[in-house]
Amino acid sequence: MLRETRHEKLLSILGEQGVLPIGEIAKRLEVSEATARRDLTELGRAGRLTRVYGGAVAAPTPDEERPFGEVAVDEPAEKAAVARRAAELVADGDVLLLDIGTTTLHLARLLRGRPVTIVTSNLAVYDELRDDPEVTLILLGGQVRANYRSVVGFLTESNLRQLRVGRLFLGASGVLSDGSVLDSTHVEVPVKRAMLASAREVVLLVTAGKFPGDTGLARICGPREIDTLITNKTADPATLGAFREADVEVVTV
Repeated sequence: MLRETRHEKLLSILGEQGVLPIGEIAKRLEVSEATARRDLTELGRAGRLTRVYGGAVAAPTPDEERPFGEVAVDEPAEKAAVARRAAELVADGDVLLLDIGTTTLHLARLLRGRPVTIVTSNLAVYDELRDDPEVTLILLGGQVRANYRSVVGFLTESNLRQLRVGRLFLGASGVLSDGSVLDSTHVEVPVKRAMLASAREVVLLVTAGKFPGDTGLARICGPREIDTLITNKTADPATLGAFREADVEVVTV
């Protein structure tokens, strides 16, 4: 079977079956596991699938991702409560990194007029703060994702490798019961991991609806890479327990 034909068959299988382990992929393609791994690597680099632990899953098409404006109207009260508590952690002069997402946009609105430095890949945060004379605003470079108002790619990751910030406010698509933090968009995952590496302290901002949740294709990190979790009082107790066991400060609002 030609490589191109094999790649298309692989993507078709993943589209039908979801996540598959490497052994099963090799069996269905009738190739060795080494060949299957090479195929996964090539397709992953092309952005056509997402590598997950032990296997892979097909990448979502742009039509499958909900637009930023649509997501923004979900759980407005819950997001606002989480953002208010997050803002209480910020002191004048702090250097902050704000992830993509709508909860971090709520936080940005609360930081207007504050003498802080904000680094972000979130174009909605940029629009919110770009005319604020008190905020020192740094927008990361990269490829613009208009649908979700963010920037991604190797330029974004390169920018982050040159930075060391005091605190990252991280978002997520879902959190598993073991505390694994997930994201649903494969191109955002490397950026989020680069953010984690550039911050001294990590604060995870997620509403109760994401606990526990399997919304997400790829694992960003585990609970031990989080310093503080801020969520709503109705969040799943067992999942919150996994964070407490990992010595994460859990704050419910």
